[in-house]
Amino acid sequence: MHAKPLVLLALTASLGLSACAPSVATQIANSPRPTSAPVVQTQIVSQTQVVNGNSQLYAATAAPAATQINQVTYPTSAPAATQWSQSAYPSPAPYDGAPTPGPTPGDTYFQNYGVNPFVDASEDHLSTFALDVDTASYTLARNYIEQGRLPPPDAVRPEEFINYFKQDYNPPADVAFGVYADGAPSYYNADGTYLLRFGVQGYSVPESERQPANLTFVIDVSGSMALTNRLDLVKRSLELLVERLRPTDTVAIVVFGDSARVLLSPTPGSDSASILNAIYSLQPEGSTNTEDGLRLGYSVASQIYRPDASNKVILCSDGVANVGATSPDAILASIGGYARNGVSLTTLGFGMGNFNDVLMEQLADKGNGNYAYIDSIEQAQKLFVDQLTSTLQVIAYDAKVQVDFNPDVVDRYRLIGYENRNVADQNFRNNAVGGGEMGAGHTSTAVYAVILKPGAQGRLATVQMRWADPQTREVREINGNFNTFDLASAFEAASPRYQLAVTVAQFADLLRHSPWADPHSLSAVANEASRISQTSLGNDPDVAQFAKLAAMTLSLGASN
Repeated sequence: MHAKPLVLLALTASLGLSACAPSVATQIANSPRPTSAPVVQTQIVSQTQVVNGNSQLYAATAAPAATQINQVTYPTSAPAATQWSQSAYPSPAPYDGAPTPGPTPGDTYFQNYGVNPFVDASEDHLSTFALDVDTASYTLARNYIEQGRLPPPDAVRPEEFINYFKQDYNPPADVAFGVYADGAPSYYNADGTYLLRFGVQGYSVPESERQPANLTFVIDVSGSMALTNRLDLVKRSLELLVERLRPTDTVAIVVFGDSARVLLSPTPGSDSASILNAIYSLQPEGSTNTEDGLRLGYSVASQIYRPDASNKVILCSDGVANVGATSPDAILASIGGYARNGVSLTTLGFGMGNFNDVLMEQLADKGNGNYAYIDSIEQAQKLFVDQLTSTLQVIAYDAKVQVDFNPDVVDRYRLIGYENRNVADQNFRNNAVGGGEMGAGHTSTAVYAVILKPGAQGRLATVQMRWADPQTREVREINGNFNTFDLASAFEAASPRYQLAVTVAQFADLLRHSPWADPHSLSAVANEASRISQTSLGNDPDVAQFAKLAAMTLSLGASN
């Protein structure tokens, strides 16, 4: 089934807690994808559709109303701030006694993107970022902790920790996207902070109905890939994928060491024997000319390009480029046009101790794709079996979100993570400025810390999403409101998935030594992670594993 030409967004807010169950995020706005919209619990606001740069306001199809929300016009601007009694900003916490990471293994590269500060909503009420579904940072950190070391702070990107986990967003039916919001008082701050969760859920596609996939694997066979069986894990991971290919899929393989060459010409997915023989023949050799490998890989991908297929270059590497261009900007300078023409780049990282996280992450971001780190065959199973359709089928390009905080209600706010996904506010509607790629069934979540004005009630924020349809390249946009009456009364009254998301965000902030995270809250994080793993989420192995990681981190911190 092809990606639908009408992409839909639904914005949701957390409603009140019943006596027997915690609240969950529910829809407050939607746009039809082409059939009827799902039943939702609140009235729909107006939507803005932007096609080929021209905007027009149109009404959404009404759904049963549970609560009234404000009508939104395009573009939306928050009301002017009113006079109030100033209060001090939260003070950054000193990091005395915090867990300290062990030494970073040689030739392992990470980048410090800083930590978002609190922003005065009366001075800047807009927060804009590109959506992200990468998960590599969490997998890397997990690898460090399981080996008895804390990850380097620069290796921690909170959004990739949060996005590693499932959310409780209802899968949109007959619509392309649902966007959800909920919030509650922070469990980890005693200064009146609320934590808001905004999430996007893409529609799912059964594997039997996914688009044909044109996959060009660009595989690093340099000498460093012989370390710790990296190339062997690449082979085993790709073998899982080959087992799921269909006759309508096409696979080509490019390998690179000192230079690049085509190892497997474009081959139909039905010829698994030829594909597997090529994979099994991989042997480490030479230096690492990533630029040459990607240039040849994109050339092959462009030759087999099909407009009705998912066209991807998939780079498997440790990222340690040492021949030719070695920076992401220099490498992409010669291949960036392919990404703009519908060939996206997914990067898969392998190895520890000689690994370039910066190159792999930036290549995926600027190549209109995603970045994952594979440290085990179980992680490969998750990517190539459990989430195969999400990995292969794109349902949105250049997805961006802009949150418009109401300075009459919100004193200040802070986006936790997304530092290197920041988009200038004025570029939200600039089609020349890219965003993130979303695959079928993907979720993307952002957590904000906010301080409200004393006694203020009403609209907290208007959330706007903008994206390009991957088939037609038409640009679409929608928005909806989130209000103070949508907040849960207490942290424990919010849904378990909300509690997990904000606990994971706090964990990430602690690991990266954020000045806004009290280092003494690590024990609270470990306790909450353990408690959450014993709730209705107890059957989720990722939640159980997170609880163990938090406990291990607490132990590592105490030993430093």
